Amino acid sequence: MDSSLLSLVFAASLAGFCALSLAMDRHSEDVYGRGSTPGPWRRWLQFGGALLLCVSLGASLRAAGSAIGWVLWLGALTAAAWSTVGLLSYAPRRFHWIAFTATAVALCSLLASLLPPSSAPLTP
Repeated sequence: MDSSLLSLVFAASLAGFCALSLAMDRHSEDVYGRGSTPGPWRRWLQFGGALLLCVSLGASLRAAGSAIGWVLWLGALTAAAWSTVGLLSYAPRRFHWIAFTATAVALCSLLASLLPPSSAPLTP
């Protein structure tokens, strides 16, 4: 299995759950303070969260095949969901920074997995 695909599976799952939770009024208030709602960003956060979860599914199926890929994806979803719950409970003020970092890692991993493998020899 390719390590960039495995990091993409977890990072996209975590970023997807973070986006979906920020689309909710209660979690948005926990992160940004009382009276803060997602407002016009709600639909974009929901769409982005769903898209990131789909990217995570595609990466897990590509990394482990159609039989084990589903199990890998469900495990990554479970770990990302528990991480999101822990972050919202214990570090709500840092939540948006961790969500942004997870999104950046997911994008970098996606780009790394799309690049063709180098055929250059490692030793001169």
